[in-house]
Amino acid sequence: MNSIFRKSVLGVAGLAFAGGVFAGPVAAHADTTEVRTTPAVVQAEKPDAGKLIPHGVQGAQSRIDLNGEQVANTKAIIAATKKAGMDERAAVVSIATALQESKLENLGHLGDRNDHDSQGLFQQRPSSGWGTVEQITDPEYSTTAFLKGLKQVDGWQDMPLTRAAQTVQVSAYPDHYAQWEQQAADLVAKYWNS
Repeated sequence: MNSIFRKSVLGVAGLAFAGGVFAGPVAAHADTTEVRTTPAVVQAEKPDAGKLIPHGVQGAQSRIDLNGEQVANTKAIIAATKKAGMDERAAVVSIATALQESKLENLGHLGDRNDHDSQGLFQQRPSSGWGTVEQITDPEYSTTAFLKGLKQVDGWQDMPLTRAAQTVQVSAYPDHYAQWEQQAADLVAKYWNS
């Protein structure tokens, strides 16, 4: 029985060896012309403008040029929005809010110029329960905190941007968020898929 098993194994090994020798010379004479293909570049579609600004912009619009820090904060807001499982409209509301509150700059305590103890992208206040200074000056944390508040606003998706933002922020200037809607939508369209 042992010798039958041994002969079978050696026979299979011999066939494998013979197949390799046979395949080797044939493969050596095969056409070696290399075919190179350029991978297709898939252009991600930009978010639909109707989804970004479903009510149209309200009032005169403001716009600022962004530096590297502000672009990085924009991308951080978008990433946190995606991580929270929210859509592009939520990102527009978040970015417009941060544009109004801090011009997308992660502000620390501003001394006498500070609005109470407001800090970070959204000018959230530790004394109002938004988190610690370290937390609210972290773009991901502060965005997530803002979005958590936004999720609690019934029907925020159907509200004008300024009303949705004001319901979360409770600002002394509730209508000022509207002026940033177009720039916020443009930023989401530019960076949502990048």
